[in-house]
Amino acid sequence: MIYFDNAATGGFKPDCVLSAVSAAIKVCANPGRSGHRLSVACMERVYACRRQLMEFFGGYSCERTIFTKNCTEALNIALLGTLRPGDKVVTTFAEHNSVLRPLQYLEKTGVQVELAPLNFRGEIDIAALASMVRADTKAVVVTLASNVTGASPDIKKLRSAIPPRTLLICDGAQACGHIPVNMRECGIDALAVAGHKGMYGIQGSGVLLFSGRLDPSPIMFGGTGSESFNLNMPDFYPDRLESGTVNYPAIVSLAEGALYLKSRFNEERDKLFHLTSLLIEKLNALQFIKVYSRPNYFGIVAFEVENRGSEQVAGLLSEEFSICVRGGLHCAPLMHEALGTTERGLVRVSLSPFNTERETEVFITAIKAIAAR
Repeated sequence: MIYFDNAATGGFKPDCVLSAVSAAIKVCANPGRSGHRLSVACMERVYACRRQLMEFFGGYSCERTIFTKNCTEALNIALLGTLRPGDKVVTTFAEHNSVLRPLQYLEKTGVQVELAPLNFRGEIDIAALASMVRADTKAVVVTLASNVTGASPDIKKLRSAIPPRTLLICDGAQACGHIPVNMRECGIDALAVAGHKGMYGIQGSGVLLFSGRLDPSPIMFGGTGSESFNLNMPDFYPDRLESGTVNYPAIVSLAEGALYLKSRFNEERDKLFHLTSLLIEKLNALQFIKVYSRPNYFGIVAFEVENRGSEQVAGLLSEEFSICVRGGLHCAPLMHEALGTTERGLVRVSLSPFNTERETEVFITAIKAIAAR
């Protein structure tokens, strides 16, 4: 089986991550919920993981580094917990439904949402976006990398183009782990991270990091292990936003993934860029293929096969060639609307540094065979 669906979830985990998860599963204590030594030790490990991820992303404080079960939950906390009726928000056609659906819900409550267009290459048009941001715009919400094509905006340029008081909330699902993201240097106020993609964590891991300019209200309520006498959620972070038992093995896996990346970040980034560029070059050489991606650091290659639906192609690749890719609209309907690919969707190959050139050659052979029928 050739696994080319890493943008959905990473198919390869370093041995150090697997070992850390295995060790964490063997610990039965609940972090911070009891006073015995094992519970305290687990709580201290969670705090160490929190600090490690805060430093990895140039975050603002450990307390404002919140563990979630995925990037979607992180985005929901940032958006639903921060925006209020009357607030104005600008986002883009490139966004995933984990941004679009919360904003669609918030529109019904009185939040005003505007959508910035894409340019002719299907990339976020920073000038057009900035022209829509007014002095009273509460937030700009933008992806750091499109999960459809791998297109990525210059986030520092975007930050400098919008008013200083406007919050910048970023969806880092496809970018984190593949490119350096430093919140302080980029002026990012809230960063939502998927742990199970480029960060090498397991499913069920995610993080929300945010600055002192945000004060998100909880969207979930329950036990925290602190202030148990208080029927309201604590007013301090991270407890205010972390109800219930945290996913200890997932948190450990995410921190271990960050450690793994820290020692070989440039090597992984360069290999993935090479593989992605190579595959795009090979696909562009085929007359019956239209490629929608340009070389990128995220391993994403989106294309269509002449006279074939994307889900049909993905199905044939899986059933007859044992190659895992994704077809359809990739939970980003407005991106496909902008690209004109709503009817058939796009085939998306998403690579990992663990993939090989040989696998790309096998893939090209399979695509030729499917198209020749």
